[in-house]
Amino acid sequence: MFQNFEVLSSPDQAATRLARLRTGFGASGVDAVAVPRSDEYLGEYVPDCAERLAWLTGFTGSAGLVLVLEDEAHIFVDGRYAAQVRAQTDGQVFRYQDLIATPLASFLQDCGLEGLRLGIDPWTWPGSEVTRLETALKTIGGSLVLLEHNPVDAVWDDRPEPPLGTVTIQPTEFAGTLAREKLAVIAQTAAEAGADAVILADPSSVAWSFNIRGQDLPSTPHPLSRAIIAATGLPRLFIDKRKTGIEAEAYLTQIADLERPSSFDEALKELGKAGATVMIDPAVASHAISLLIEKAGGTVLNAPDPARLPRACKNEAEIAGSARVHVQDGAAMVRFLAWLDRQTPGTIDEIGAATRLEQFRATTGETMQMPLKALSFDTISGAGPNAAIMHYRVNTQTNRRVNSGEMLLIDSGGQYVAGTTDITRTVAVGDVPQEQKRFFTLVLKGMIAISCLRFPEGTRGMDIDAFARIALWQAGADFAHGTGHGVGSYLSVHEGPQSISRRGTQELLPGMIVSNEPGYYRDGAFGIRIENLVTVHEPREIDGGDKPMLGFETLTLCPIDKRLILVHLLDATERAWLDAYHARVRAELSPLLSDDPALEWLETATGPL
Repeated sequence: MFQNFEVLSSPDQAATRLARLRTGFGASGVDAVAVPRSDEYLGEYVPDCAERLAWLTGFTGSAGLVLVLEDEAHIFVDGRYAAQVRAQTDGQVFRYQDLIATPLASFLQDCGLEGLRLGIDPWTWPGSEVTRLETALKTIGGSLVLLEHNPVDAVWDDRPEPPLGTVTIQPTEFAGTLAREKLAVIAQTAAEAGADAVILADPSSVAWSFNIRGQDLPSTPHPLSRAIIAATGLPRLFIDKRKTGIEAEAYLTQIADLERPSSFDEALKELGKAGATVMIDPAVASHAISLLIEKAGGTVLNAPDPARLPRACKNEAEIAGSARVHVQDGAAMVRFLAWLDRQTPGTIDEIGAATRLEQFRATTGETMQMPLKALSFDTISGAGPNAAIMHYRVNTQTNRRVNSGEMLLIDSGGQYVAGTTDITRTVAVGDVPQEQKRFFTLVLKGMIAISCLRFPEGTRGMDIDAFARIALWQAGADFAHGTGHGVGSYLSVHEGPQSISRRGTQELLPGMIVSNEPGYYRDGAFGIRIENLVTVHEPREIDGGDKPMLGFETLTLCPIDKRLILVHLLDATERAWLDAYHARVRAELSPLLSDDPALEWLETATGPL
């Protein structure tokens, strides 16, 4: 269970590995290849055998790609990883590009590489992105070459074996709805759209639909699998039976035909030969899936994954489960923060803090009979200047002591059968400079603004993102990541389609869980982020108002460090919100800490401003 802090790849290996990759260009008929972070399942988190981008470049972020040309290479990352990519890779080997400002398709149009033949593995790219690449290459007289085999795999000699994590059944107590009912709705959706079948290509959609979970990935409990759900007939689940065991197999064979993952290609061709119309979400399905169906004579109907939105809008059981695990997780966080305050500055380091927090989560889970199954992602434990790296991943080479006069940013979460948690707290170690307190307070104002917000039905994430930034904007500052992402129910800690961001086009609907996490990062100096998870509640009346409004209910229960707050920068409403939040934290967590020395710390940490 414990987090691995070893370095995955050294920057000095990149030049050699790129050279080996380039030796295959001629035989493949390409001038360049593009290697994304994503795997054949297009996941944000991938198994060790699919860490191709990290192996090739040294960059370990959860989003990005590398374009390898004959005589140069470009790494594309978003703002979250701008500092990290430079720290992890060789600047003499790579050039750095902004994935958002200059996505690969735009770069290709403007790069002047006339006639470029770009090779990609169509299993690791979504259909929507392939279309953009093809359009961009046409403008320069180039072409997209769909490779039969992944080019990195051909030169990765010691590539790990694919995972065989155990599949478990998600109890109805926490799922809230039977798998048969979910599958019937999905089949009906396909029929109503005029499709003969729908492909579930996202393993999280498969896990949610069949009420199963898995252990193929360290932090995301879905089994790597796909499914074909016909408008009529039994669903087909493509999963390695070595993962299922007797109980899970007996359960699954009652609701689906179980087939080998290696037979998926042939199943797609069969659909095509039968002239079937197949519903596929091009945003989450590998381009190769559509390709196999169409080449065999079938028709692809591009449409949203029918499990994605129902999965995002949690039912009563899922919301209740999330609330339950947030109480437990909050108790673990309080124990950790109380322990941290007792340590002498300079005696612990980032790895020590992350490891101790994981231990508190594990022991608290045992006490409350809701065991910690895994971390929901690798803990971000950044002290001082390392906290300025937004998605910093500490390892044995970067590990830094937590010194007096600095802040420690710790972003972490747990996976429990009843739900998934994700929380960030930035805490003071000793006396912190006033400037850092000022920015902490501005970030807090943004977090409170989202927490208190009321909004009409039809509001999208992009419509409210600015509320988290206004205080920073007025101070001439901002942060280069979204304000919030969706969170699954004992599934991926990053779940779509909902988000609070400049690109959040999905309407916010009741039952959705999203994070609320504004931040501020000063390169080479310090970083701040405060994060709670919230759930969208049903429209409610407002006294004196004309119509009911949606809003957020906070799930996360953990004190916010008052030592970092400049109280005079908060208005009366903000102070009242924080005092009420802390009173709730104290009331809900105190019973869990009655015999724990952390109780006294909690009472002090949650006292009124």
